[in-house]
Amino acid sequence: MGLSSSLSIVGGWVPVSVTILGILGFLWLIVYPSVRYLLIVVPVSVAVAVIGTIAIRHVIEDVWHPFPEPIQTKVYVSGGVAVLAAILLVARFIVGHGVAQKLVTVVAGLLAITMGLSQINISFAAYPTVGALMGDVGASSVSLSQLDDHSLRVVPIDEWHAPAGMTSGGRILTATIPGTKSGFQTRPAKIYLPPATFTTPTPLLPVLVLMAGQPGSPDDWLLGGQLVATMDDFARTHHGLTPIVVVADATGTELANPICVDSKLGNVATYLTQDVPDWVGQNLRNADTARTRWAASGLSYGGTCSLQLATNYPELYPTFLDISGQLEPTLGSRQRTIDVAFGGDAAAFRAVNPMDLMATRQYPESAGAFVVGSGDTEYKSGVQATYEAAKRAGMDVHYSEVPGAHTFAVWSAGLRQQMPWLAKRLGIPE
Repeated sequence: MGLSSSLSIVGGWVPVSVTILGILGFLWLIVYPSVRYLLIVVPVSVAVAVIGTIAIRHVIEDVWHPFPEPIQTKVYVSGGVAVLAAILLVARFIVGHGVAQKLVTVVAGLLAITMGLSQINISFAAYPTVGALMGDVGASSVSLSQLDDHSLRVVPIDEWHAPAGMTSGGRILTATIPGTKSGFQTRPAKIYLPPATFTTPTPLLPVLVLMAGQPGSPDDWLLGGQLVATMDDFARTHHGLTPIVVVADATGTELANPICVDSKLGNVATYLTQDVPDWVGQNLRNADTARTRWAASGLSYGGTCSLQLATNYPELYPTFLDISGQLEPTLGSRQRTIDVAFGGDAAAFRAVNPMDLMATRQYPESAGAFVVGSGDTEYKSGVQATYEAAKRAGMDVHYSEVPGAHTFAVWSAGLRQQMPWLAKRLGIPE
């Protein structure tokens, strides 16, 4: 990734510059030598933007409920700023005279809109760099056909030695993992293959199944989560070794929330415990199939899902990393979750809910890490509660906070922080 691609757009001089230019753009859109424009058009535009933003917030938070937790007010405000800029752009363009003035209006409007959108991005850090914004994941691609070498010798990881001239970076495989047994329809998975994969012989590697949040997609871990940078950095200090990272689709669509169980919302649990392992075993020859060499992790919804897998299927996922997960799988409230996903059967919900399971079962063979942002007011108490419950259930667990709130900055930092522990747990040599 080049210097320009790695340039931060959530910190430093770029967002400051965008804000300054956006304010200047707003001044051009507002200040026009017409009393009617200043006293009627501008106030009406502001009123329309405010009312529209409030209406959108009402629909999302009170009617639609597409997300389990409320969106921060500052995100709606930033969106309202972008809407106001768009309205004023049209108004100023209509009243403006001459090509030059209209051209300046278009530029000013785009700058003002960009300022609003930039603030939304800063709130989530979904695109932390110029490269991420442009879709650059920081690694070259590889296809399944390129990996289809049956003559390749695979050796135990402790018998493998890094050869001279080994590539310094991993590669990304994009592949559809079908829901053969689950029937769950998903988007293509993103799979990080470390440098050691592309050596002869190649080592048998552990597997980390990684999941995004909701809303979200597997791409989120590569863009906002900066997965390649984290894994490449780890590989550089560990002889090219990292787990194979399978970023699986655990929601099916951007907005879906199947709460990581088998229900009428989709058989997600079967997909992650049977379809994904089966596909990996059949297609990635150097992936270790021993389940002690498998771990589950994720951010937000994905963090909740990792704990669900660890508590419901401890023999399959005895290791987990819960980053900013919820107290329990939810569609907004416990009752709504029970009604929508379990047909009103509260006992069926309790039978798969991690907090209920950890209150009645012991997990002496399981180990996990809980990570949350120190400023995450929505999720921190839930992460702390699940950590304490895991300790009482006999798991070997630890808890950590990293600076920030419920953002990709926290989630990428959380994975980076826990990689040494995770790698050791999965059997990667120092």
